[in-house]
Amino acid sequence: MTAQEGDTAVQEPSLLSPRILLPFLLISLVWGSTWLVIKDQISDVPPSWSVSYRFIVAAVAMFLLVAFKRLPFRLGRAGQFWAMLIGIAQFSFNFHFVYNAELYITSGLVAVLFALLMVPNAVLGRIFLGQRIKGTFLAGSAIAATGIALLLWHEYKSSPATITDVILGMTLTICGILSASSANVMQALPRLSSYPIFTLLAWSMFWGSLFNISLSWIMAGPPVMEMRAGYIAGIFYLAIVGSVITFPLYFALLREIGAGKAAYASVLVPVVAMILSTLFEGYTWTALPVAGALLAITGLIVALRARKPKMPRVVA
Repeated sequence: MTAQEGDTAVQEPSLLSPRILLPFLLISLVWGSTWLVIKDQISDVPPSWSVSYRFIVAAVAMFLLVAFKRLPFRLGRAGQFWAMLIGIAQFSFNFHFVYNAELYITSGLVAVLFALLMVPNAVLGRIFLGQRIKGTFLAGSAIAATGIALLLWHEYKSSPATITDVILGMTLTICGILSASSANVMQALPRLSSYPIFTLLAWSMFWGSLFNISLSWIMAGPPVMEMRAGYIAGIFYLAIVGSVITFPLYFALLREIGAGKAAYASVLVPVVAMILSTLFEGYTWTALPVAGALLAITGLIVALRARKPKMPRVVA
């Protein structure tokens, strides 16, 4: 195999093309809806057990999907090692931090904070994956960050939480962001690109579930289950729609467009969450959240228009 200088360049697909944009929007819409469901999960059941139930169901469903698609189940020793790390970071620590954060601050505030996932994803992607951070991406990020700051300020002012609760809730959320970001970058490592996404996710959710169960038993004691129909339906919605459907799409975006740009799905999540809150919780829009939402979306569009450098086509 030789690289021919001057040969036709391989152009990265447009980030606004349907095959990139449609899964991107679907992820944002679904994850924007999960905040309302997670809020309902904060009930008599300890958050750690709610996380455990979600990913037990998700792991089973993902293995069934692997079987249905006739994909290999084996990952090998190295693959299992990475699946375990991703599972603990993405499907255990991340969600434990998020669920517990909602004990202290509103789901809206957590959702807005999580939009900052783009920052550690871009930085870690640059350090560990060598992914360039282009000027267009930085400009879009700055615009979106301004919008996120306006949304964050609005959520803080309207929150009934005390300053102590806000600091604790924000600290837990930031820990969740860092856990998710580390898993995002690990999954995008070149050495993991040979593993089928569905198989890698199935084992990651399996290891995450085992860790969740162990952590829950230590932190909260024996399992506690609420037999309310809404709670059980929420578990299945978060497991199937919020995890099994969306994470394969998200991990595919991580591999194709990079960790920083894929994390921009989180920028739309609080906007979607606020729209749904308007429909189902009577949320009232004022000038501040409107300006924040518009800036966040504008920054998203600017950042997504950034392209990677052209790479030479490799021919035999």
